[in-house]
Amino acid sequence: LLKYLITLEFVSLLTSLPKSQYNAASPRFDIFLIMPCYTSSINTMEININCDLGEKSKHHSNKYDPDLLEIVNSANIACGYHAGDAETMNQVIEISKKNGVSLGAHPSFNDPENFGRERMNLPSDEIRKLIIDQYEILQDIASNHGDKVSHIKPHGALNNMACENLDLSITLAKTIKEIDKDLIYLVPTGSKMEEAAKKLDMKIACDIFADRNNEDDGNLVSRKKPHALITNPEEAKKHVLNMVKNQALNCHSGKQIPCEIDSICIHGDNISALETAKEIKKNLIDNSLSLLALNRMKKFL
Repeated sequence: LLKYLITLEFVSLLTSLPKSQYNAASPRFDIFLIMPCYTSSINTMEININCDLGEKSKHHSNKYDPDLLEIVNSANIACGYHAGDAETMNQVIEISKKNGVSLGAHPSFNDPENFGRERMNLPSDEIRKLIIDQYEILQDIASNHGDKVSHIKPHGALNNMACENLDLSITLAKTIKEIDKDLIYLVPTGSKMEEAAKKLDMKIACDIFADRNNEDDGNLVSRKKPHALITNPEEAKKHVLNMVKNQALNCHSGKQIPCEIDSICIHGDNISALETAKEIKKNLIDNSLSLLALNRMKKFL
């Protein structure tokens, strides 16, 4: 209360001064708006939490999907090529709709045996078909629920390869824009995927991973390495907040790479995913960030 009384007195004093006594073009408002007690509310940062879901397979259980869908803002839904089926897609969409979670396709190589994590060198026309077919599978199911797929995020090896290869990234970006120019393209920040999407003037959400470490070039540490995953929820929430606040990617070496951050990915196939998601969400809210579904963020409206 005392802070706001002092503020009112200060504003009253400023507005009573003749304009010639200060240099700002509109000082009464400029000085008022840069005061700390007001900038925090005016410049509230929007952020999104996304999660890979519907990935039921011999590699992974979808047991915690309903719980995760009460925490996250956007769902990247497996379309049957690396995991999932019509039943899991229906389930995720139904629960997402109840919780105001936006829907995204999570296309991959057609490789359920390896959960879409084995690299494949395919011609561009086959890549294009992979993306379109999986989007249409999910969109058809979403339509039955009166909903719509609003973003696309490639999965696994397809995503990792595109992060490093601009030609593949351009193929993906062109395909997604061809499907629907209003689709939000969820891409790893600082990657070739972001570069390609910007070349095509797409709607881009830049993504970081809550539970993965990064190499010094910004790419994810290979899952084959022992330090690839961050499984401790406390460590993950500090890792995320540090990146979001600094708008910089944390590398395992300690290096930081400046970048844009719109969204935070929680991996649903991580054993600690549920606890990690809870801790990250609470920590972001406690630090005055506004959590929104991708299709409700101001930059995409």
